[in-house]
Amino acid sequence: MSPTLFATVIAAAIIVCVLALAALAYLLVRTREESAVRRRLDPQAAAASRDFNATGNAPIIESMARSGKAIEQMVDTEGESAQLIIQAGWRSTKARLFWYAFQAALPVVLFAGVAAFWTFSDSPQRALSGLLLGVIAAILSFLAPRWILRSVAEGRRKKVQHEVPLFIHLLVLLFESGLSTRQALASIVRESGGVLPELGGELDLVLRQVEAGAEAGDALKNLGAALGVEDLTTVLGVLRQVDRYGGELREPLLETLQVIEERRGYEIREKVNLMSGRMTVVMVLFFFPALMIFVAGPAFLSIITALTDINAR
Repeated sequence: MSPTLFATVIAAAIIVCVLALAALAYLLVRTREESAVRRRLDPQAAAASRDFNATGNAPIIESMARSGKAIEQMVDTEGESAQLIIQAGWRSTKARLFWYAFQAALPVVLFAGVAAFWTFSDSPQRALSGLLLGVIAAILSFLAPRWILRSVAEGRRKKVQHEVPLFIHLLVLLFESGLSTRQALASIVRESGGVLPELGGELDLVLRQVEAGAEAGDALKNLGAALGVEDLTTVLGVLRQVDRYGGELREPLLETLQVIEERRGYEIREKVNLMSGRMTVVMVLFFFPALMIFVAGPAFLSIITALTDINAR
């Protein structure tokens, strides 16, 4: 690379980094101003802001959490992250505080790594590599937290989905014992925390909302909408209907359980079919060539030996 081209690349990289930092600072300032206005107009937003101050953590952590919250609002314009945080089980203020602090610290760590590479690297293509790494770091700074949050939320949703059949069985047993809906849920929360670790915590939250004066049907509806698990939403819909209009619970719950088990059977069959196809590809690529060598190898070697003897004569 010629000195002129090298200097041009360095100047372009510096200009791009300065513009990116200026744009990021402008967006953060604008987002903070909008958040301040929203806190003045929305009591819930003001309460959420006070939660960060009430955690008792270091001021730098709280400042990083606010910056991370601003970055999230800048990236997530549809409010998906709030539901993903609930699905991931991070309902406490401290958990959300450290999550937002992580979002604010990730760009700093990535750009610090890029700066260290740019400073200490001896590669002749250092400027171009540093510019490329800077672009990658900028992309990961915004996208990596979303990927991590979606992965954690999806993993917890799968755990909740696996607990639904046992939850239905427990409900049937408790209703057959003569308990009401609230008593059954309270018994599950109190006695079944070990077998329903994820659902137990969510149902405990529902019971606390009901004790605070909320309607049981609304609390169950909000739980199903927040978690987004189809099987659980169906079961909670049955509980809401019976709690509001009355009626028999055992038969609807057993029918729902049968539908869930049939659906899972179809999913398992589909997975088995996909696995069979993949194993066939693996067998053709790896096992079949080895089998051909083992079976046809001696005959092929014998033919080659015979042809060699004929040519020698």
